[in-house]
Amino acid sequence: MAAICVFCASSSTLDQQWLDLANQLGKALGPRGHTLVSGGGCVGMMGALADGARASGAHTLGVIPQSLVDLEVADTRADELIVTTDMGARKNIMIERSDAFITLPGGLGTLDELFEVWTTATLELHHKPIILLDPAGFYDGLWSWLSGLAETAFVRHAALAQVTVVSSIEAALDTIEAAGGP
Repeated sequence: MAAICVFCASSSTLDQQWLDLANQLGKALGPRGHTLVSGGGCVGMMGALADGARASGAHTLGVIPQSLVDLEVADTRADELIVTTDMGARKNIMIERSDAFITLPGGLGTLDELFEVWTTATLELHHKPIILLDPAGFYDGLWSWLSGLAETAFVRHAALAQVTVVSSIEAALDTIEAAGGP
């Protein structure tokens, strides 16, 4: 059983396929005994993810900065909701409280979180699994660009190997569980 941090979009104007993906991932956590660690929002994919996790019996931990609480987007139904002073503190707590990371489709905030955990892993500040769950090729362009950077030595090939790209929820969770959990 692992505390799995999921990074994803919080926009409320997304296509239904992305909301469904987040909800399905959330629903897959409970039967496997995992805890959800999220950005503590109740809208967009983040809200769908937390709702799915709760529906499956998973424990939910949300971490959200006060500025977003003030906008009334906090997941007040979370089993545990930690309110931080800022986004930096939010990311630090999410990293500390998680055993593994799954990144779903998202925008700048999602990419920021992915690159934060990835960078800290390359610096050997943690050895937690990092999964890019990409069932529809959302990240193909990014991955192609990063692979090109490795060819020019701006990114080490070993760094690319620290992220596992999968196309299904089952493969994402199997990868985490195969890594040995917490």
